[in-house]
Amino acid sequence: MLEAPGQVSRALRTAPPDRVVEAADQALRASLGASRTDVFIADYRISGLWPVLDPELPDGGFLACRSMAQRCFSSQQPVTDADEAGRCRLYLPLSVWGERLGVLLVELPVAPGPDTVDRAADIAGDLAVVLRAADRETDRYRRVRRRERLSMAAEMQWELLPGRSVSHGAFELAGQLEPAYTVGGDHFDWSVDGDRLTTTVLNGSGIGLAAALLTAVTVNALRNARRSGGGLVEQAELASDTVFYQHRGRRHVATLLLELDTVTGRVRAVDAGSPHLLRLRGGTVTPIRLEQQLPLGMFAEARYDVQEFDLEPGDRLFVVSDGVWAADPGDRGAYGERAMARAMRSTRLQPPAEAVGTVMRELHAWHADTDLGDDAVVVCLDWRGSGGRGDG
Repeated sequence: MLEAPGQVSRALRTAPPDRVVEAADQALRASLGASRTDVFIADYRISGLWPVLDPELPDGGFLACRSMAQRCFSSQQPVTDADEAGRCRLYLPLSVWGERLGVLLVELPVAPGPDTVDRAADIAGDLAVVLRAADRETDRYRRVRRRERLSMAAEMQWELLPGRSVSHGAFELAGQLEPAYTVGGDHFDWSVDGDRLTTTVLNGSGIGLAAALLTAVTVNALRNARRSGGGLVEQAELASDTVFYQHRGRRHVATLLLELDTVTGRVRAVDAGSPHLLRLRGGTVTPIRLEQQLPLGMFAEARYDVQEFDLEPGDRLFVVSDGVWAADPGDRGAYGERAMARAMRSTRLQPPAEAVGTVMRELHAWHADTDLGDDAVVVCLDWRGSGGRGDG
């Protein structure tokens, strides 16, 4: 039997990447007496959770499990569910540094006590870390995640992302791309380094593979400057020069670069013809007006200036691309002018990972659930304050 926590971790670490879920199943059966386990993985739209071990789960059983798994995924807390035979299903979030991967299901013969729940949660934490690493070495989990074929452009965009959410003592951050399976140029990136969080949001230019290639060049130029120790100005200028000398001004990328001091709440920004920036404070949504500078790549040797503003503990920032702000199905006006602020206010009690989904769902509803007319990106950042807690 695998009794010691170290043995379970070792079993997960030494399993082949495509067999990590089976290794977890064996460990849970041996250490907790589980009669059944499964892993539910969130799809690209975060619209559903899908089983890895038992993909042919009958509809009734799948819907019952999915409902409880969704509750666990949304709350990021353990959830239990007992059947008439007395068996108990324990659902545990699979998350790494705030990145929500899915849910672990553990079926037990009796209701678990606190020690069993804690032990299962520890295993879920280890499994999440290993799954995130394994995802780079096998396609198995990505195949579960996609509910339809990705376009080539979307394949590139999802590979380029840093993740979809990240959590820190002072902040929470999340982003979402749509249309998830055909997105072309819109994108976001971030990096945490000590007391500094750098976030970039790109309003992609063009459509399809050409847009994805332009975004890939821009993101990697920004990363190259950032990883070489360059600040926001150096990042913007290197990326702008790189894009210009590739396309001679025929192609350019509207980009917003933000750098948050996670201790003080001071934000430094470069607005390169950027996506839209809004602040939710209490119940009020207010646009943050920055001086717009040239989009990256429009002219040779363009120079950029930094602007600054302050956050208060509990503030929430939204960054949205034109595909969100200017979305107009033809007879209802632009989403950003009429409906978006209402959707943002409704997220006040949701964490950022839920909030981006809410805004995207409202965007789809604004289009009467028809296909979006443009790429769309939503990024949501909460600053809790240096003590790690917001006011509201």
